Amino acid sequence: MTLMTRWAVALASTALCALPALADDDRIIIGFATAESGFMQAYDKPAQDAAMIRISEINAAGGLLGKQIEVVNADTKTDRAEGAKAGLSVVDAGADLVVVSCDYDFGAPAALAAESSGRVSFFLCAESIKAGIQGVGPHSFSASVLAAVQGATMAEWAYTKKEARTFYRLLDTWTEYNKGICDGFDWMLPKLADAKLVGEDTFKNEDASIAAQITRIKSLPEEPDAIMLCTMMPGAVSAIKQLRAAGINSMILNGSGVDGSYWLSAVPDLSNFFVPVQGSIYGDDPNPQVTAFNAKFQAVTGAEPSTQYTYPGYVMVDVWAKAVERAGTTEAGAVVAELEKMRDEPTLFGPRTFTSELHHQNRARYLIVETSNGKPGVVDEWTISEAIPVADLMK
Repeated sequence: MTLMTRWAVALASTALCALPALADDDRIIIGFATAESGFMQAYDKPAQDAAMIRISEINAAGGLLGKQIEVVNADTKTDRAEGAKAGLSVVDAGADLVVVSCDYDFGAPAALAAESSGRVSFFLCAESIKAGIQGVGPHSFSASVLAAVQGATMAEWAYTKKEARTFYRLLDTWTEYNKGICDGFDWMLPKLADAKLVGEDTFKNEDASIAAQITRIKSLPEEPDAIMLCTMMPGAVSAIKQLRAAGINSMILNGSGVDGSYWLSAVPDLSNFFVPVQGSIYGDDPNPQVTAFNAKFQAVTGAEPSTQYTYPGYVMVDVWAKAVERAGTTEAGAVVAELEKMRDEPTLFGPRTFTSELHHQNRARYLIVETSNGKPGVVDEWTISEAIPVADLMK
């Protein structure tokens, strides 16, 4: 029995022993079981702030089903065990929707608490296929786009637009998100006629040094055109810094987990570095509504969005509220049925599709952000040529 399975059994037992309080008929409750401390706060807080903006907009327009949305919170402390407790806490407070952390590994314990109680859960921005039906259950969704789509996007874009032909795959094995980026890359690369994988290696996020991996890259007959780096914070900074300090000038491709300028001072004058984003925090998004949202976010919170992971929080509340309105109730089964009818549902940050097979996005338009001389900005956009099949996502 896996650790995650033991959590599910424990949570199911707890739910049977102590049924959660019912929500008040005159209000709708959204419960945030997210990180208010620890490193996951850097991902969770911006998305939660964006969610609060959408909640405020809905309340100002008369509420949801004529009722005001109220919020309850519980801190997971970036700890899996605390995450389970936080999930149960907001369920017991009567949450109609349980919002959990931005990563499958850290959000799943709270999502399992919601699932065992028959509540809809939304990962703020988790990007593993397990953050949904496959890893939690039929009431669980994610507001973001699969990590595999990021890896596939960067491979196809670099091949098509930058004429990259030789690739080196460097995987940080720490989280399902990281593995997902490389899974998408692995799915796409064989579809690119003369693209070649010239080497691959792994490391761990907490590794102080990746000297051995760098040595293997430098021992290649020629430097690869691109390095597919599948990692996230906090270890991403160290890995990128070491690659450039070693004199490796290849394009570095990564997933959305390293979007943001907040860490760039640690790698002065970083160039030839590319990531996919759902919306730009840099004031250059081609959609003026996104730029307007960024201004509103700053006015409300006192700071500009720090990462593209701000945006899925807004999307999450938007699509869930639409499903509730169409269902005419917050009852989980009815809301799930409405969510699963959504096909290219318009949102401020791109369309969303959910089906009975997949509560995630397996194809999406991404903006491509390049960091050049330490300054990030949008240089292109790309949508992968075909959606990634669920069977391939589950490999």
